[in-house]
This record gives sequence, structure tokens and C-alpha cells, in this order.
Amino acid sequence: MFEFLRHDITFPLYVEVDEIYNLACPASPIHYQNDPVQTTKVNVHGSINMLGLAKRTGARILQASTSEVYGDPDIHPQGETYCGSVNPIGIRACYDEGKRCAETLFFDYRRQHAVRIKVARIFNTYGPRMHPDDGRVESNFIVAVLSGKPLTVQGDGSQTRSFCYVDDLIDGLLSLMHTEDSVTGPVNLGNERETTILELAQLVRHLAGSGCAIQKCPLPVDDPRRRHPDLTLARSTFDYRPGVGLEDGLLRTIAYFRELLEDRTVSRLARPRLRRA
Repeated sequence: MFEFLRHDITFPLYVEVDEIYNLACPASPIHYQNDPVQTTKVNVHGSINMLGLAKRTGARILQASTSEVYGDPDIHPQGETYCGSVNPIGIRACYDEGKRCAETLFFDYRRQHAVRIKVARIFNTYGPRMHPDDGRVESNFIVAVLSGKPLTVQGDGSQTRSFCYVDDLIDGLLSLMHTEDSVTGPVNLGNERETTILELAQLVRHLAGSGCAIQKCPLPVDDPRRRHPDLTLARSTFDYRPGVGLEDGLLRTIAYFRELLEDRTVSRLARPRLRRA
């Protein structure tokens, strides 16, 4: 049986559950920086409430953490033993430090209350059903290229990310959740192919069949220079092997956005127009 509840996890929740996937939190910088206090509350108060629910029900609980806990990393690729290089007072800290505090809470609840935890550190996920105004680079580029607008690359475009298609991420989350209770993580989940932002812009433009311009703007504060997951632990623990290549994943995502934007255009044109008196 499936039941949908609309609930703010910064308030306690009283339900009966077997498994909890704590995925709540905006993940795009423009969204989480828009209300940094609430972002921190979701990560901290929300985690406390969900951990309390897991403690009461005996449920397994999985925390969707993030590669952002590594900050602007000094080692490459990033393995789970790396403690990160994060600015605790920067504009991204509400998300970075919020997720780091959530991980702390998860492990303290395990040590103090024997809660059955799993922690996944997620690297740059993309795919169909992203919001057109999501604000992350993948959707930004695709919506721009399909709208005939220039692609805006921050900085010189040499900063890297490792983009993981949503199906591969879900497979990793499910596999991690169903490991033995002794497997807690944190475990990196993502794709090991490292791509510069400029390369991504050129690839999106090519796959969409567009000749639109690529323009550059200043790099945001504290933007990580490199991001590349070490997946050794995930491979050895539950044979995690992402199977969707970047080109294939982008083609699927471009197709989704193309249909979405076309439907919006048709809907807008079909609206009745009011005549002037």
C-alpha cells in the first residue's frame, strides 16, 4: 500500500514505517541559498525528526548526503575517508555544513540508540523530470539550448563534475538500503567519468543539434574546482556499477525537456485571448 503525505520534516512525524529515505532538502545552490536558514533547519531539525521516527519504529533509515561535504577538495578523486575542505561561513555552508551535521547526527543516533542507518554521498545527479528552473548546470544548459539562448558557463569552464544519471543513483540507493545493518556508509554514489563544465556545454549543444553561443560569467564564491567520486567502497560492498553513459543520459534528458517545452508552448498558444472592448 502507498500513501502520500504532505509534511514539513522540520516538525515531528508520527507514522508506522519499515524504511525511511531522508531525501528532503533543496540541492540546487540558487534554491538552498534563497532561504539558507530553512535549508539548515531541513538538514538538522529534519534529520533529528526522521531519526527519532526510525528510533521509535525500528526502521532502517537512509540519509541522502552529498559530495558537497568534501567542499573544494584537496585530494582527487574523493574517497569516503577524506574529511573535506569546507568554508563553514560561506554562502554554500547552509547546505554543505547542514549535510555534514546530518551525517554527525546519523552516526550519533547509531552509537547512542542503535538506529539502523545508511549514509549515501551523492554526486551531481541529473535526468528527466528535473524542473526547468532547477538551477543546476544540466537543466540550465538543456533549457537554454532548446530555447535558442546562449549557454552560460561560470568561470573559464575548467571546473569539473562527475554526472550521474538518475536511474544509476536510484539503483545505488536501493542497494545500499538493503545491505546488512553493519554497512552504514558513508558511501559515495555517482559516476566516475569526470567532465569539465565547458565540455558539458559543448556536448549538450552537439546532442541537441544547436549552434547557439557559449558565453562566460564570473565563478560563484566557493564553487568546487574538481569533483570526482572514488567508488571503490560501493563496488566492493554491493557491486555498484553505473551503466548509463553521459551521452545516453543527456539524450534522454534532452528528449524530456524538449517534450515539456513543446507542451508548454502549445498550452500557451491554445489559451483563449481576451478581446479589447
